[in-house]
Amino acid sequence: MEYLIKNQCHPAVDQIFIDLQSEIPTLSKATIYNTLHLFVEAGLVRALNLDDNETRYDIITETHGHFKCNQCGTIFNFNLGIDSMTTEKLARFRVIDKTVYFKGVCPKCLLSVNLNNRKEQN
Repeated sequence: MEYLIKNQCHPAVDQIFIDLQSEIPTLSKATIYNTLHLFVEAGLVRALNLDDNETRYDIITETHGHFKCNQCGTIFNFNLGIDSMTTEKLARFRVIDKTVYFKGVCPKCLLSVNLNNRKEQN
């Protein structure tokens, strides 16, 4: 839990394992998976399935949106009035989770792409 509080970068299990392995040599990925599962079940952590092949973990459990940069892979949080979002077509449904997820290129990577394009033009 301390790791997730200090590293609010939406880490995946592999990243958590790499970062904590030297500090806790007996740590296994199974322990990380099991612990994260308990945290998710208790509502302390949110599991994000932004891509089909990877689950990331978010210590911020309040409803908010996510933006993932296609260039660097960084996931950014943004505030959104998602709780007020409804649709008539779901009136008879019970919504359990609301997720807003955007993909694109972050400002840092856009700047890098623009700089590289200028160099190529010169």
